[in-house]
Amino acid sequence: MTTIETFITNMPKVELHVHLEGSVQPQTLLTLAQKHGITLPHSDLDGLREWFTFRNFNHFIEIYLTISSCLKTSDDIELITRDFLMGQAAQNIRYSEVTFTPYNQYLKNGLSFHEQFDAVNRARRWAEETLGVRMGVIMDIPRLISPEQGDMVAEWAIERFEDGLIAFGLGGPEIDNPPQKFQSAFDRVRAAGIPCILHAGETDRPESIWNAIEVADTLRIGHGVRAIEDPVLMDYLKEHQIPLEVCPTSNLCLGVYPSLAEHSLPKLMEHGVYITINSDDPPMFNTSLTQEFLKCQEMWNWDYQLIKQLSLNAINASLLSTEEKDSLRRQLNTFCAENSQQT
Repeated sequence: MTTIETFITNMPKVELHVHLEGSVQPQTLLTLAQKHGITLPHSDLDGLREWFTFRNFNHFIEIYLTISSCLKTSDDIELITRDFLMGQAAQNIRYSEVTFTPYNQYLKNGLSFHEQFDAVNRARRWAEETLGVRMGVIMDIPRLISPEQGDMVAEWAIERFEDGLIAFGLGGPEIDNPPQKFQSAFDRVRAAGIPCILHAGETDRPESIWNAIEVADTLRIGHGVRAIEDPVLMDYLKEHQIPLEVCPTSNLCLGVYPSLAEHSLPKLMEHGVYITINSDDPPMFNTSLTQEFLKCQEMWNWDYQLIKQLSLNAINASLLSTEEKDSLRRQLNTFCAENSQQT
């Protein structure tokens, strides 16, 4: 590896946009399917890895639903959370804010929310004690459920706020599913003091981002790359320093941009929009947070200082306490001082 590749690989990191269910590796899915007697498209690991390779959006959803169908017990939830956190630790990702969609397992497998969340918390505490990495949970509403079901998810969030749950979100197909559909749910969680962090401006127009701001006062924007299409919105995002959680490889796979060279990321950065780098659903897009940094550095010749700043952006945009952020900033500053004369 080059010096800058080594720097990126070893740098202490923070990730703000990654899905728990979307982090399940083929090997883990095979283990779960065998445990529950579920037939997968392939019964061998090599075949399953090939099946995981991104093809199109419908195939992506098929994988996601297959994973959800295999999460039948609280032990399964704990297993995938432990696996996820071990993967983060291997990349030196010191802290992650992880999106979790328990309604899917509740609907498909009758697995109660509290059983699921208890399992996540067991794995979270284990990782803190064993691996020295931490996570907070952003529980989200899948956009295709009803407003009444969204209210139920909001009540779940309120019950577990500050017990590992740090924020409330909205995910799933943007088009024809605006956040206004779940206004009641957002009002409930905000009244309870829970911040909202919504997906927006990925596959839908900039209006989706405006809606997320107006309906839920979203603290960050999950994706948000289509803000580039609205100069007024870009000015607003810059003025209010609302962070975007950019997931470059995910955007390419899902057809938001045809290539990394045509991605809006450099122009958003030039405009002064607050940017963080993330992986979204790593195994499905054959990526990782480390790989996202490496790909972007190679494409746009990012220097040490910019890579450090993007890492600081993630720390500063997190929902950690001031003291916890200070600790992570010290770790990053120490690493940079020891590993590059240019930061």
